[in-house]
Amino acid sequence: MNNITATDSLEVYGARVHNLKNIDVTIPHNSLCVITGLSGCGKSSLAFDTIFAEGQRRYIETFSSYARNMLGSLERPDVDKITGLNPVISIEQKTVNKNPRSTIGTTTEIYDFFRLLFARLGEARSYISGKPMVKYSKDKIVSLLLDNYDDRKIQILAPIVKNRKGHYKELFETLRKKGYLYVRIDGTIKELSYGMKLDRYKNHSIEIVIDRLRLKTNNIQRLRASIDEALKQGDKELMILDMDSNTVRYYSQLLMDSENGLSYPEAAPHNFSFNSPHGYCPKCRGLGVINIIDENKIIPNKNLSIYDGAITPLGKYKNSLIFWQLEAICRLYDSNIKTPWIDLPEDAKNDILNGTDHKLDIQNATLSTSYYADSYEGLIKFIEAIALDEQTGNTNKLEAQFFSKKICPECKGDRLNKIALHYYIDNKSIGDVARMDISELYEWTKDLEEKIDPAKRVVAIEILKEINSRLRFLLDVGLDYLSLNRSSASLSGGESQRIRLATQIGTQLINVLYILDEPSIGLHQRDNIRLINSLKQLRDSGNSVIVVEHDKDIMTEADYIIDIGPGAGRHGGNVVFQGAVSELMNNHTLTASYLNGERTIPIPNKRRIGNGKFIDIYNASGHNLKNVHLHLPLGLFVCVTGVSGSGKSSLINGTLQPILSKKFYRSLNEPLPYKEITGIDNIDKIVTVDQTPLGRSPRSNPATYTGVFSDIRKLFVDLPDSKLRGYKAGRFSFNVAGGRCETCKGNGYRTIEMNFLPDVLVPCETCHGKRYNRETLEVRFKGKSISDVLDMTVNQAVDFFENIPNILKKIKVLQDVGLGYLKLGQPSSTLSGGENQRVKLATELSKKDTGKTLFILDEPTTGLHFEDIRVLLKVINRLVDKGNTMIVIEHNLDIIKCADYVIDMGPEGGRDGGRIIASGTPEDIAQTNTHTAQFLKKELNI
Repeated sequence: MNNITATDSLEVYGARVHNLKNIDVTIPHNSLCVITGLSGCGKSSLAFDTIFAEGQRRYIETFSSYARNMLGSLERPDVDKITGLNPVISIEQKTVNKNPRSTIGTTTEIYDFFRLLFARLGEARSYISGKPMVKYSKDKIVSLLLDNYDDRKIQILAPIVKNRKGHYKELFETLRKKGYLYVRIDGTIKELSYGMKLDRYKNHSIEIVIDRLRLKTNNIQRLRASIDEALKQGDKELMILDMDSNTVRYYSQLLMDSENGLSYPEAAPHNFSFNSPHGYCPKCRGLGVINIIDENKIIPNKNLSIYDGAITPLGKYKNSLIFWQLEAICRLYDSNIKTPWIDLPEDAKNDILNGTDHKLDIQNATLSTSYYADSYEGLIKFIEAIALDEQTGNTNKLEAQFFSKKICPECKGDRLNKIALHYYIDNKSIGDVARMDISELYEWTKDLEEKIDPAKRVVAIEILKEINSRLRFLLDVGLDYLSLNRSSASLSGGESQRIRLATQIGTQLINVLYILDEPSIGLHQRDNIRLINSLKQLRDSGNSVIVVEHDKDIMTEADYIIDIGPGAGRHGGNVVFQGAVSELMNNHTLTASYLNGERTIPIPNKRRIGNGKFIDIYNASGHNLKNVHLHLPLGLFVCVTGVSGSGKSSLINGTLQPILSKKFYRSLNEPLPYKEITGIDNIDKIVTVDQTPLGRSPRSNPATYTGVFSDIRKLFVDLPDSKLRGYKAGRFSFNVAGGRCETCKGNGYRTIEMNFLPDVLVPCETCHGKRYNRETLEVRFKGKSISDVLDMTVNQAVDFFENIPNILKKIKVLQDVGLGYLKLGQPSSTLSGGENQRVKLATELSKKDTGKTLFILDEPTTGLHFEDIRVLLKVINRLVDKGNTMIVIEHNLDIIKCADYVIDMGPEGGRDGGRIIASGTPEDIAQTNTHTAQFLKKELNI
């Protein structure tokens, strides 16, 4: 037999995916490898679209032929050969779980271990009295009765109905036939008789009288037999009625409050799950929040009358039943529907909103008829009924317009029912545990073993071991400020990625290839070393780690580095360097020149002083904010910094941005709590430049978003060939029928659904990806069809349209922000977050503005190389030089050092953050003792 040895490296030969130029790459196994380069150079094409895609394809090939037929086959990446490929796990930014039921606890499986811990070790307490719940064996019940009721007259009762409506005629007849003589109904003993029944509309409690006796030691056998029968009929519960004092006590083989008879089911892990009907809060069904009608949204202008449209969902007066009812209610209180809402009597307002049982005199003026109606359910129920009617298709719109999300009043946001929240370990419920910061929770669980009853400790040891190790991993990746009940949908891409990284470390797999996409996003420099150590821990466990990254610290700590370039788009796709980091430092690539100090992003010679105007927010208190006073100078480049979880997004994206959006655009998004805002009149527009895709439709692209596509279509309409054929602008649109290819509806491709795998895009077999039909493509400008123009890169288009000013102006700005490599018609879904941001910035640059715009950018350096950051700073400064204000939430020191004004938040994350701890120029911040200052000093050479 031939000796077969495993290769010690991953080798890629002839990769040609997207813009890759037939490249060969060798990556050592069990190493931390960084792939870097300019934005758009081909990093993701190599890491995800070549290496990961091939790993995924090979995995699918291991399925049975039946399973492969169900899935369809994945196309092989355009590569000659890949050898030494281990099983691949991809941890990307874009895979944030938007399910409202998903939390950090469920994602990391830590919450599952806590469910098991509370089910096995939790002390149950009554949610009525707060006392510990007890359960007894039959022998214990006998012993307690002999002690408590010796020589006393008692009745042994079996509870069979607890506070439920019904006439129970059949139940009484069944009991009578079984030979029972008496029952206790709502506290009164009654003899069973033929045809006996109760008021079906009232709640009743019914117990069978099993036995009556004077308890003595000589009738223990009778006592035991009666107890057996009572526990059997009462489903493991019985009641003892002391006939002398007429008092009742409860005894149960289940957990029970002996004072009031409240009983709990046997605890199991699913009783603590908010995704199970056994555990979730019945009010919010495990979501922790509920939608309730917001009166201020229904009646925003209280100076209007109902007749003039005060009630927004109803609009102005119309001849309809709802308005006749409202007229009748107003008449009850000597008023009318032309009275301003603010002047209506409070009782009338209450009846209008919540309903009334008053007889209403309904008058139809049009038909001159009237009649009496017995009741009116109220405006709130009316709107809720419309919202629940899925036939209308307006549910989401109505919820956004008239409902507000509020913390569930029953579970207070803990998602669980009362029983689940009344099991305790060390005086903490599972709800208390899920609310604790990871750092606080880790300290609590470390010492928990010693606080547990020694008899139960053997059960706790293994569970706590798993919990502690997983919490430790979360701490290691810098997520100490989060809590287990934090919704996954509220996490940033970087946070979500680091949580999955911690989860993967916890699985302790070996011989796996992990591919990560910029895990340093959203991470303060202070926490970088913890992330790097986690990546090394993954490597040292016997795995290979590939990181697509631009962070200087991660690059310098890597074992191996691959630099793709030299440019972006069609100017990229080549390997300009691969090898050890120490070798890269002596190279002359663009990346190397920034790492070794040959190139730097210069510090501005002087800082702007602004226009002397401000926006102030007082007492911002959302999430972890501690009544913050934000004093924001305008006309400056402002950077908001601080460690992860310090409150930056809560203050800017959660408070300031929604307040301004509501003012300028009537946004329905509610800001986090605050007391007052001043200075809004000092700006006239707010622009949020985030990393979300350019549009909802897969057809959206840079040309449509910037508006240049309308100009291009107009150019084609004005061509002689178009006029001869009678073509209008719609002919050159791929969003409407006429000129587009109808097979793919103008998409250029068809989507094949892959069930639990990512959907696959296949070029349209009719137009071959050109989007238009043959007749449309026959119209050409300078030899190019409309499809050829969309397929041009921005750089090509700048040359092509050099003599058409209105088109050139818009595409030139895209080139100026460093996006010359993008195609005009490139689907927005294929753009990175950083590219989306720069397209949006370019669009704003091309518009005329008054110089009073406020821009908000959230981590714009995501996906950007040092050189890209230099270009981005030029764009930011161009906008600020026009008089606008730029707020950037950022950790990147190259951005922070170039700002005019810095607002530093902290001092820590989570409960220990939420304050503005320093503000001023970067030089002012560097003189303080904050975490940001420590790193900023080095950048400013202070």
